[in-house]
Amino acid sequence: YWSSLSRTVVYSVITVALVNVVAFALAYAVTKGLKSQNLFRAGFFIPNLIGGIVLGYVWKFVFNRALVAIAEALTHNNASASLLSTENGAMFCLILVSVWQYAGYMMLIYVAGFMSVDQSLKEASLIDGCSPKQAMWHVIIPLMRASFVQCIFLSTTRCFMVYDINLSLTKGEPFNSSVLAAMHVYNQAFVYKNYGTGQAEALVLFLACAVIGVTQVFIGKRGEVEA
Repeated sequence: YWSSLSRTVVYSVITVALVNVVAFALAYAVTKGLKSQNLFRAGFFIPNLIGGIVLGYVWKFVFNRALVAIAEALTHNNASASLLSTENGAMFCLILVSVWQYAGYMMLIYVAGFMSVDQSLKEASLIDGCSPKQAMWHVIIPLMRASFVQCIFLSTTRCFMVYDINLSLTKGEPFNSSVLAAMHVYNQAFVYKNYGTGQAEALVLFLACAVIGVTQVFIGKRGEVEA
């Protein structure tokens, strides 16, 4: 259990960081006044509407069939292995699919944050001599701190409690190297019928998730600024 929990921590740290970086970049791109930006927003959000089980099976086909076929065609090697067949590859696939699914949802929160910033403040900072990067770092981002708090909290809790993608994409393979905490809890309680152990592990997972989430929100809220 502790191995699966530590694996979940590593998975969550990497996924949360990538999700928020990608979501922020997408939100910045679709709030620049581009043509058809509403279409892009809808397109980036669609993966979040697909259930984790369906999403996992779709990407499993991509990793096991499509990418393997492309690799065999390019290298003329009929024994190309899937990323899901290796320990590091399976974790990489879990992270990639999670980022692809969650980034669109977090993007909408960042879009709301960008739209809530008074443009006159940015214009004033540019007039006062700030470069666009300095205006972003010293004016816009501090005023969007509430968006960062919400997105980091939501992505953290989702990553710690992830089960559906873990089940449909890897099933914990190879050799149980990609079993995350939620799957370990489920297996203990409902596969191996160790209900007491499963309940205790679920409580530990809940407490870890609650402590991390509440601490992150508390620290984030303390630094919020108002326009």
